[in-house]
Amino acid sequence: MAIYPILLSGGAGTRLWPLSRAVLPKQLLPLVTDKTMLQETALRVAAGAGGAAAQAVAELMAPLVVCGNEHRFMVAEQMREIGVKPLGILLEPVGRNTAPAVAAAANYVKAIDPDAVMLVLSADLVVNDMPAFHAAIARAEKLSKEGELATFGIVPTAPETGYGYIKSGAAAGAQQCFRVDSFVEKPDRATAEGFVAAGNYYWNSGMYLFRADAYLRELERFQPEMATKAAEAVRNDQRDLDFCRLDEAAFTACPSDSIDYAVMEKTTHAVVVPADIGWSDVGSWSALHEVQPKDAAGNATRGDVYLDDVSGSLVRAESRIVAVVGVKDLVVVETNDAVLVAHKDQVQRVKQIVEH
Repeated sequence: MAIYPILLSGGAGTRLWPLSRAVLPKQLLPLVTDKTMLQETALRVAAGAGGAAAQAVAELMAPLVVCGNEHRFMVAEQMREIGVKPLGILLEPVGRNTAPAVAAAANYVKAIDPDAVMLVLSADLVVNDMPAFHAAIARAEKLSKEGELATFGIVPTAPETGYGYIKSGAAAGAQQCFRVDSFVEKPDRATAEGFVAAGNYYWNSGMYLFRADAYLRELERFQPEMATKAAEAVRNDQRDLDFCRLDEAAFTACPSDSIDYAVMEKTTHAVVVPADIGWSDVGSWSALHEVQPKDAAGNATRGDVYLDDVSGSLVRAESRIVAVVGVKDLVVVETNDAVLVAHKDQVQRVKQIVEH
């Protein structure tokens, strides 16, 4: 049974302003290493491309990238730079959230392989423990053969309030896997502490594995208009080399919704595969600070930076010297047209700046 990685590269990453912008979102930036987040994600799943990924998972195919039309050349160039030839690059004429994007991808791969299994990954995530990731994929694949829709639940390491949670229920048909009892929105601190103590709550990773036909079956059941329009968008697409331009009229007519709201919260086939894989969604500057290498004082730096009596901070210089003196727990990000200075505890408010 072939597994087709689907790399969702359409997000805006507004919480990482001023570096991440609509024209150059975070998945196309080198945030954690010298490779972009899209490149790192592709290398995790690409056979023979320098990543150990596919060797540990049977029949892992070339990745299919879904991105906005305006990012097509950057995506193609970044894939070329790492020597990964994608199965294709699906171009969204407009953003319609994850459910229609995955529906389009499902129709695309199902036309190639009626038995296709999809490994759906956001292109802006960090996964550090590859053996554990491969093991989780193998468990999810077993469930997909039974028509289940698997979501990967991250074993929580702290009572995070910035993530949604998944509550597990009864055991499912694979080792250490469970029925989804419920999806829980981002909790307050006290509630999150209770979730961690309970032991049956997991962070919602935004990663999934299921058969393409199983996803489309459930989408047709719960979102028939979306299913119809997504299929039409692929059926009437225009192809040029690796690019597949989804039909604009059909895809624009798709209701905008996430996978969780459209399908996973409604279906009786949702299962959660617990995964302790060194995961981060890098959804804020403080999250980026956590996954980056640090000096003895806990500072993560990039670019031409001078520090004196600084601790626990992230300082990033893109175009000029940045000097920081006598502070702790700050985020300082300089670009050629904007500067952000914020306490690490307040970086979730950065999105408000972008929306202002």
